[in-house]
Amino acid sequence: MIELRDLRDEDEEVLFQWRSEPEVDRWMSDAELPSHAAHAAWFQALRTDPNMRGWMITRAGAPMGLLTLTGLKSHHRRASWHWFLGSAEARGRGVGRAAQVLGLDRAFGELGLHKVFAEVMADNDAALKAQSSAGFRREGYLRGHVLKGGQPRDVVLLGILDSEWAELREDARRALSDANLIAA
Repeated sequence: MIELRDLRDEDEEVLFQWRSEPEVDRWMSDAELPSHAAHAAWFQALRTDPNMRGWMITRAGAPMGLLTLTGLKSHHRRASWHWFLGSAEARGRGVGRAAQVLGLDRAFGELGLHKVFAEVMADNDAALKAQSSAGFRREGYLRGHVLKGGQPRDVVLLGILDSEWAELREDARRALSDANLIAA
């Protein structure tokens, strides 16, 4: 089963190792690979700052990736959505699809958000497809928005509203439960 669990101390090193892998780093639009000290500070903030939440994506208890929401204290009840699969074993096996459904349940249920939005590299077809299948809609396109390896890259803006998730939730959860990816 795929689950989201709260972060633990030992996750800091796993996340840094994943973040250091070229296959993961190539899709990170936020910054270049941080130093270990900067990563440790980010991880500590992710666990303690009330404006941020993060969960380890697990399959059968083993870490597979990370899902975060930032900007939680906005009076607009919206947050920025970030996720990645660090484990190569997770890719192409429904882990990302399941993690997004579980994450949207937390965002709109537990956290009471109105909107979740994301920025995805325009050439990251797998992430765009996964987020579209979870119900995210394209809201914009930013040309040359981020620099990666010193080169400008385009970014697609995506979003989903709580009302849209409410319409999709039951079918999305049932499909994943029927596929034995998440608990019913």
